[in-house]
Amino acid sequence: MKLESVFDDAFRPYGRVLAGDWSELLSVLRDTTEKPHDHVIYVPSHAPLEEISAFAALRDRVYGGMPIQIGYCNGTNTALGCVEYHRDSEINLVADDMVFLVAKQQDIKNNTLDTARVRAFRAPAGTAVELYATTLHYAPCDGHKGAGFRVAVVLPRGTNTERPTIVAETAEDRLLWARNKWLIAHADAAEAAQGAFVGLIGQNPDIADALD
Repeated sequence: MKLESVFDDAFRPYGRVLAGDWSELLSVLRDTTEKPHDHVIYVPSHAPLEEISAFAALRDRVYGGMPIQIGYCNGTNTALGCVEYHRDSEINLVADDMVFLVAKQQDIKNNTLDTARVRAFRAPAGTAVELYATTLHYAPCDGHKGAGFRVAVVLPRGTNTERPTIVAETAEDRLLWARNKWLIAHADAAEAAQGAFVGLIGQNPDIADALD
């Protein structure tokens, strides 16, 4: 798979790089969170990240005053597995070089997505990347072979917590996996065995061979 850059024009339909100095937040992320070497962990809300000045800046300047949470996604990964989307942008503050695997929500047909539509974009440490609401994504991938990653994740408060109880009435209702989280899994993903809707068609994208 070709690795492009979040600074390339090709990334513009999926998101943008936000200006700003995120050094304090990234320092706190490195100091207060672990980076597993054989799996990925996700925590929706991490108090040390929400107690610094960047929290107010992200809440008021990026989300226009909406209630937000700052959590993290850390670990080691090279494959897609699933795609998710929210009803809003997601901000990722990158502590280690990493890669986003993304696609467009508009390419979903009958709750399925051809994985040939997935593209890979590198993001260097120190950048803040906004993924638009219509950008399909999931856990980040390593930026270098075996290096792992740490990423702070900003979303409206409550996102990725307990799923509301609903009776499915539409096709999209089958994808609701957590609060403000719609998910489509590949048959090879652990989430498929947990009951997630299997709708990623084709090979499960993996960038392992493209990493240096």
